[in-house]
Amino acid sequence: MLDLRAIRDDPAPARAALARRGFAEQLDELLALDARRRELLPEVEGRRAQQNEASDGIAARKRAGGDASDLIERMKALSVELKGMQAELSEVEQRRDALAATLPNLPHPEAPDGGEDDAVVLREVGERPSFEFEVRDHLDLGIEHGWIEVEQAAAASGSRFAYLLGDLVMVELALVRFAVELVRAEGFEPIVPPVLVREGPLYGTGYFPAEREMIYEIERDELFLIGTSEVPLAALHADQILEAEALPRRYAGISTCFRREAGAAGKDTRGIFRVHQFDKVEMFSFVAPGESSAEHQRILGIEERILATLEIPYRVVEIAVGDLGAPAARKFDCEAWIPSQGRYRELTSCSNTTDYQARRLGARFRPQPDVAPAVVHTLNGTAVAIGRTLIALIENGQRVDGSVVLPPALVEAGAPERIGA
Repeated sequence: MLDLRAIRDDPAPARAALARRGFAEQLDELLALDARRRELLPEVEGRRAQQNEASDGIAARKRAGGDASDLIERMKALSVELKGMQAELSEVEQRRDALAATLPNLPHPEAPDGGEDDAVVLREVGERPSFEFEVRDHLDLGIEHGWIEVEQAAAASGSRFAYLLGDLVMVELALVRFAVELVRAEGFEPIVPPVLVREGPLYGTGYFPAEREMIYEIERDELFLIGTSEVPLAALHADQILEAEALPRRYAGISTCFRREAGAAGKDTRGIFRVHQFDKVEMFSFVAPGESSAEHQRILGIEERILATLEIPYRVVEIAVGDLGAPAARKFDCEAWIPSQGRYRELTSCSNTTDYQARRLGARFRPQPDVAPAVVHTLNGTAVAIGRTLIALIENGQRVDGSVVLPPALVEAGAPERIGA
């Protein structure tokens, strides 16, 4: 949620920033509603004060045995006026709050303009493998070796689900262990969070209302399956005031995630690239406002270190303003080289959401003793998205005999040196 008080005092910078995301008109409408609300509030309070005066006058005249009919008529007129004002105030507040909930974060000044196809490539890292045989995709190899079963998964659960079996499960477990140990050494405390949350955390993190169609809902219990552990991790300090010395707070969520992928029909349906259920290790930070830019680069550096250690060729891109999710002010993606597709595909991402989520969640800190609390900044970044990382490992590590050689870092974490031999 945007800081409406600060925007109200100087709306021009926010208007210009939101114009880059196509929301300048909505901001003007929000400011008009806010101005009307501020006009109505003293009028309502004034009518209430007049009602109280009239009521006191009526009581005083009746005690004195006098005629209070004029005051009674005045009281009735005030009641009608007040009822109308209160109805308008309620409507204005509802419209203002609903509109405020839909406005995205202000983009970072350095974030590039444009849409989905306008991400800026910052660097490419690692040598793409060259094969002297016909490259096979992860599903072909997975079916041949019995690592991936999609037909029975479809029969059991529907499309875009999969069974992972045997050696590939051992690789996944090693991958989780490797990632968690690495990020824990970087100060991220491991957490297994709830995967079912109420509406509040999804609203607070900015996924509601815009992405509600992407989230699985359990209506009977008023709960939702998380699409990322960012949601319960962000809620960990909702409505709390942290002390300055407690910052930064860094967490690593290990969870299964669920996404409906509404609107993605027919896109990346082969294999396990885009599925409804997947496992992920997610980094999340609460920091003081002045530290969020540095923390963003820190998280990106950890993501790159993970990919380099796994010997996966990748590139880093900065996402254009028009393709940012609502909470993000700035976002970087790491895209892995996928040989069967001959292109880079998104593997991890990291976003600086500045004070947008924390303001909605009520997550604050006290900069100094006896100083009013301020809103913290929050950031998130994928350590490993398991399914897509398995794809990159399988396809880049494949050999002519159909086996897959795994990087030493995973072998140290418990994976075999080679699978499918």
